[in-house]
This record gives sequence, C-alpha cells and structure tokens, in this order.
Amino acid sequence: MSRKKILTAIDGSQFSESIVDKSIEYAKLFDAEIILVYCHRKFPTTVVQPFQEEKTAHIISESEKVVDPFLQQIRDSNISVEDRIMEEPAGAVISDIARIEACDLIIMGSRGLTNIASLITGSVTNRVLQTAPCSVLVVR
Repeated sequence: MSRKKILTAIDGSQFSESIVDKSIEYAKLFDAEIILVYCHRKFPTTVVQPFQEEKTAHIISESEKVVDPFLQQIRDSNISVEDRIMEEPAGAVISDIARIEACDLIIMGSRGLTNIASLITGSVTNRVLQTAPCSVLVVR
C-alpha cells in the first residue's frame, strides 16, 4: 500500500503558516508525506541576455527564501516532504501536480497575495476546487 500524499500549496502570504501547520497536522494523522508547492511569477521573456538570466535567478532565489523555512518546519516535524517551485498560473499547476503525484488531499488557503487579480480572473482556490483530482481542504 502506498503512502498517502498531501499537496500543500503556499504563496508566501500571511496565510501560508496556517496552511503548513494544518498540513503537518493532517500528515501526522494520516501518516502522509507532503508535497509543498509554491508558484512564482512568470519568468521574463522580453528581457535580453544576460538580464534575463539575472532576473530568472532572482525569481528562483526569492522563491527559495519563501519555501525553505516551511520545508524546515515540516522536516522538524519528522514528516517526509518534497518541494515543487513552479511558474504560474497556480490554479492550473496545483491541480496538475496533484494529478501527476496521485495526491489524496490538497491543502491551500482561501485567499492569498492576489486579492485584486482574483476579482478579475477568478481565484486560484476556486480554480483548484473546480479542477482538482482529489479532495481540497481550504484553510482560513
């Protein structure tokens, strides 16, 4: 029997800590591993070399600064964890990863950093709720 998997989606907002805390709680309850997902902004495509490489490296570095403390928190809780740092759009990426990894649960926040954008394009949470291949726990 394979181990259960929980996809934990964070965005670096104030809600990320609550999301990770809840994921640790559920991972302990179900003896599950966590796949921590963070979606950064798109890489620049209109910038010329070497500036494009510099901008890309900066985005990756900033993403790692967001993800690393949460990875350590999960590891300190003796839970197996992998991370996926992905490029937007988060709504599609989260569901795709959950499908590919055969996740049993997605844990994410009800809102995050993109409040104004979500009014125009539809929230990431709503998109995941519509497309997820498994149950979704929305943390407030």
